[in-house]
Amino acid sequence: MRSFVFLAAMIAATPLLAQQPIEPKVQARIDRILKKTPLIDGHNDLPWALREDFHLSVEGLESGTNQRKPPLMTDMARLRAGRVGGQFWSVYISGTVTGDEAIRVTIEQIDTARRLIEAYPQHLELASTADDMVRIHRAGRIGSLLGIEGGRQIGGSMAALRQFYDLGVRYMTLTHNQTTEWADAGTDEPKYDGLSPFGLAVVKEMNRLGMLIDLSHVAPATMKDAIAASRAPVIFSHSNAHGLNPHPRNVPDDVLQLIPANGGVVMLTFVPGFLSPDVWTWSREQSAEEARLKSLHSYSKAKQTAGLKAWEAAHPRPPVQVSAVADHIEHVVKIAGYDHVGIGGDLDGIPYGVEGLGGVEGYPLLFAELIRRGWSDQNLAKLAGGNVLRALRRAEAIAADMRDVPPSLDKLP
Repeated sequence: MRSFVFLAAMIAATPLLAQQPIEPKVQARIDRILKKTPLIDGHNDLPWALREDFHLSVEGLESGTNQRKPPLMTDMARLRAGRVGGQFWSVYISGTVTGDEAIRVTIEQIDTARRLIEAYPQHLELASTADDMVRIHRAGRIGSLLGIEGGRQIGGSMAALRQFYDLGVRYMTLTHNQTTEWADAGTDEPKYDGLSPFGLAVVKEMNRLGMLIDLSHVAPATMKDAIAASRAPVIFSHSNAHGLNPHPRNVPDDVLQLIPANGGVVMLTFVPGFLSPDVWTWSREQSAEEARLKSLHSYSKAKQTAGLKAWEAAHPRPPVQVSAVADHIEHVVKIAGYDHVGIGGDLDGIPYGVEGLGGVEGYPLLFAELIRRGWSDQNLAKLAGGNVLRALRRAEAIAADMRDVPPSLDKLP
């Protein structure tokens, strides 16, 4: 087993963490909690960042990622500094890719994620179950699960869904930004008032497999349909509280009220625009200015870029502090309870982060903020990973109970 002394030395040598000092007594308490319970993040987009910017290469991530162009938010040293004990690696593709092509690109992304895990065996290990996650964490490594980000990735095929499970996928987000052929997204025009009959069949098949149903990105009606249809707990792998910021990517209070009976977990994210109404307003104004500049200077990308930089200099983005993440966590706790919160940073899937949480080294700052607010060790452990482990174990138990149910042969109309 990797010694805790070695890990502490590795953390102390990480300059990024040193920029955000935590009182030694508080840090020791955080270390004690996260040594016993793995900190499991619900969503990290590193595999797609490697595809977009580094030609699918998984090399050079031991440390020094900040020297990459563009810089990444994740590397092995910073995962260690952040006390990460488990990670759902996002298997993302664009929701505009459909059919057989979606299946192919998803397989490529699963391959990238698995090559990433295999390239750093001293840090990462592929997990299939909740017990695997606990075992890997106790051995001093980071348990690694896969999550598909968008129902279109199965290409309308239950067979593809089953094969993705066999390749290690343990959750699927029912939509990405686009309404699919069977589920309404939160950021697109609705078609089904939630889930279509095929969508309900997908939920049942995911229950049969033991694959968690992820309701980030979906419309509130889809959330409600899936919660009503699922025998197993649902998760929101990277969402925030609509009651604090009415962004369409956030979870409304009337949905949060349904979570305790389902046993699900809302994993709060670090996306500034989801956390802060001021940043959401700023990002819409920035997009409007970008569109105006593209129309005005359609002949010159250089003028578009220069114009946008000038606008941003005159209209600086409002800062978002760690306290904003804690506010959203506590809002979910107020409605759903301590048993139904988790963390899903969405790091390497966002262009900028919360101050102090712009990389995987920052998680202890969030725990320090919650300790300042009076959180108990027990509730911090639930947030860290205890709740999502419970949800995963329950999904596994439901799958075992459904072992005599035949595989679904449902097809899209």
